[in-house]
Amino acid sequence: MSHTHEAPKARTPRLLAAVLIPAAVATLVAMIVLWPGHVKATPAPATGERALGTVTAIAGSTATVRVTDGPGQGTETTVDVPAGPGAPELSSGDDVVLLYAPDAVPGGHPYTVVDHQRAGPTIWLALAAVLAVLAFGRRLGLTSLAGLAVSFAILLLFVVPAILDGENPLLVAVVGSAAIMFAVLYLTHGFSAHTSVAVAGTLASLVLTGLLGAGFIAALHLTGVAGDDDAFLAATRGNIDMRGLLLAGIVIGALGVLDDVTVTQAAAVAELAPATTDGLYRAASRIGRAHVASAVNTLVLAYAGASLPLILLLATDGRPAGQVLTGELLAQEVLRSAVGTIGLVASVPITTALAVAVARNRSAGPRSSRRGPLPRHSRT
Repeated sequence: MSHTHEAPKARTPRLLAAVLIPAAVATLVAMIVLWPGHVKATPAPATGERALGTVTAIAGSTATVRVTDGPGQGTETTVDVPAGPGAPELSSGDDVVLLYAPDAVPGGHPYTVVDHQRAGPTIWLALAAVLAVLAFGRRLGLTSLAGLAVSFAILLLFVVPAILDGENPLLVAVVGSAAIMFAVLYLTHGFSAHTSVAVAGTLASLVLTGLLGAGFIAALHLTGVAGDDDAFLAATRGNIDMRGLLLAGIVIGALGVLDDVTVTQAAAVAELAPATTDGLYRAASRIGRAHVASAVNTLVLAYAGASLPLILLLATDGRPAGQVLTGELLAQEVLRSAVGTIGLVASVPITTALAVAVARNRSAGPRSSRRGPLPRHSRT
């Protein structure tokens, strides 16, 4: 009786499993193969020892600091008040970071204030964010925080060390992004057909983003070395492919927005499916267009916000606008925004089509032979 419906009902989930299971296995194997060994840190120049202190008084251009940790702990010392662009502003009671270099300037002060201590406020800020997520999200908030921890672990333990170890940055970024995607989406949203649809849509969009990025990096003749940080990294870590590093940043940056869009689309189709049989794809696509319109703005503003000092610098550049817009510094930002946007837009029809196929195959099961609407408790 139900045998005539079983094949179409299970076809799409089995197809998803046939794609995602090998992809997950390949991701795991690639992580094992690419897993970095011990990465040697670049030795810092011997400029002095680090110490901690508290400002007890300020008099003109000097300040009195009580050393609380490091060389000279428990003593008081006089330091010059920092001056110049970006110098820390001191007030009595500030906890500061000191550099102890008694022989740096003959006859000068042995300690120099280099920064403020921020451990306490940073911990309280992070704790407030965690409590806000848990208070509103409850169980889902807890799983989302666990997913965030997994993301940071993969980035810090695999992606960054593997790139520093000389592996291909694009390959490392794709493998790391895939690992984050599998772990975070299933951990946050559970093992279901809708989560698998979101995973498949995200994976397809990531591949498209990587291919577009590689093609346009070559077409624009970008070197990946556009600013001082890039130049310093290229000089000190000559084994890193800077063009590949640029592309890796595009792929990882796109992942954060892609999983949001694909999960939303899969959930939208699941909600619409019980009440909509004809025109399901069109109805879900209308939701996707509204979501992607705001997501594109989010993506571009995120890149613009991170590059705001660069944008201000270019705005005051005296060169003609055409030269500024086609220079490598701005071309990299345009590339990130444009390729990320195309991948984001493509994720909507891809994920929607997969979700609709799953919904229609489910409706072809034995319960679809009943007359009348589906009961509310049978909706998935």
